[in-house]
Amino acid sequence: MRIRPYIEGKDYVYLSKWTGDERAHALWCANLIPFPMTKENLRQTLETGAREWTDSAYIATQDDGTPVGFFCYCVDVRDNTGFFKFVIVDSEKRGMGYGEEMLRLALRYAFTMTGAEAVQLNVFSGNPAARRCYEKAGFAEREVVKGAFTWRDEVWDKCNMVARKSPPHKIRQIKQ
Repeated sequence: MRIRPYIEGKDYVYLSKWTGDERAHALWCANLIPFPMTKENLRQTLETGAREWTDSAYIATQDDGTPVGFFCYCVDVRDNTGFFKFVIVDSEKRGMGYGEEMLRLALRYAFTMTGAEAVQLNVFSGNPAARRCYEKAGFAEREVVKGAFTWRDEVWDKCNMVARKSPPHKIRQIKQ
């Protein structure tokens, strides 16, 4: 697996298929990107994130270059804390270790290239599979905000998770 910058003209066609139905979309982005997602509203969200929080968007690819995952990353240089958001894996590849491998590579980048001492992300209680993936990649619960998000008749808690620089994060290779 490799990680490279997101290229809209090359990658949007893949990413647009991964968010799924309206509920899955809300779990992924907390409706910060309107549903259904369009190239334009994703671009606007990514540009706002880059301008306001220095977010950068990345694609994880298989060794042959096929996109399998996406995430945004920013680092707060004042306290050397990074943050992942909009983490998603190809819906056909979920549960196969791709998310864990992508996050371990992303953590390696965050710790070695950006100087982050810790990296955080958020996950909703309605998404237990994502939470298990994050735990396997080295994240641990930091804080839970009860009833943080409502989607239709569901109320989800928001769990903030953190991975710290040590111990080193091993990369588990996926057999393709």
